[in-house]
Amino acid sequence: MAPMRRGLVHAMAWTLATGAAVTLSWWGVHTVVVGTVYDRPRALPITGENATTQRARPQSSSTHRPPSPPPPSASAEAPKPSIPPQPPESPAPASSSEAPEPPTTPPPKAPENVKSYPVDGGRVVFDLGSESAELVSATPEGDWQMQVWKQDFWIRVTFTRGDREVSVFCTWHDSAPRVRIDER
Repeated sequence: MAPMRRGLVHAMAWTLATGAAVTLSWWGVHTVVVGTVYDRPRALPITGENATTQRARPQSSSTHRPPSPPPPSASAEAPKPSIPPQPPESPAPASSSEAPEPPTTPPPKAPENVKSYPVDGGRVVFDLGSESAELVSATPEGDWQMQVWKQDFWIRVTFTRGDREVSVFCTWHDSAPRVRIDER
């Protein structure tokens, strides 16, 4: 009876120690993993004149989310009519001790004709004007690689993975911009 009792005590001790180790491990991993929820990476605009190569990795990651607007309160009434803006008063001449205000910059103009081209390997977005085009963004998918070439009258974005290659060409010499997709 004593050897059986000793065996049960050992089994009980092993079970408790294993349960404590699993619980401690789960708690440690849980506290680390709980803060690593990431937003899906956003496409970043491609800049520069020369060809660039990017891997399909996020350029930056953040767990910060913008605050959501407060919900409308139940006691909120209909919005009041807006008052038309009054013309600003002419500013008084600045004295020599005051620094002049910096000039205001006009807001950036809205894109004329932004088109997105999803292809195997990623997505390319162009701003197609009447006589030229600009690359807004190019984003590779998964384990695809990407290269961008820019010249005066054309832009080429190529996605590659293994022996697969998908190119998106935008050309505009002597005509409006045209987009062509080539898969190999």
